[in-house]
Amino acid sequence: MSTATVIETVNRLVQPILDEHHFELFDTEFVKEGPSWYLRVYIDKKGGITLEDCVNVSDQLSAALDACDPDPIPQQYFLEVSSPGAERPLRNEKDYEQAVNQYIHVSLYQAVNGKKVYEGTLTELTPDTLTLDWLNKTRHQKLTLQRKLIAKARLAVKI
Repeated sequence: MSTATVIETVNRLVQPILDEHHFELFDTEFVKEGPSWYLRVYIDKKGGITLEDCVNVSDQLSAALDACDPDPIPQQYFLEVSSPGAERPLRNEKDYEQAVNQYIHVSLYQAVNGKKVYEGTLTELTPDTLTLDWLNKTRHQKLTLQRKLIAKARLAVKI
């Protein structure tokens, strides 16, 4: 069975479980690391996911997978259910919209003002740009970046 098919099947099985608990599906991956396969399901909710939330979803998803006939994942694998973490990636428009007024880390394809990495508070968002309030040495500055220049963006923990 292809990785894409496994992910589709798992997403279909986990969604009713998440709906019941008012959680959202952040991501699913099925990857081989060394000799072992890992099925990772990342879940989220407003205010964050707890360890107990992960255990409950893992138990319910495991039972749902075991009840499938034929088995959607015939090889052995480890099931991991977790939060995407405090430094979760910003992958789509919804993620960016939820990150407004939050501290983020941005990596660029090419340097802007001599830098390819910025961290600051996302203050404005348009379809084509985002504006950061970032600390340049000891001074706050506004920087507007073209979104097409962004290689990766994620929430960041401010130190």
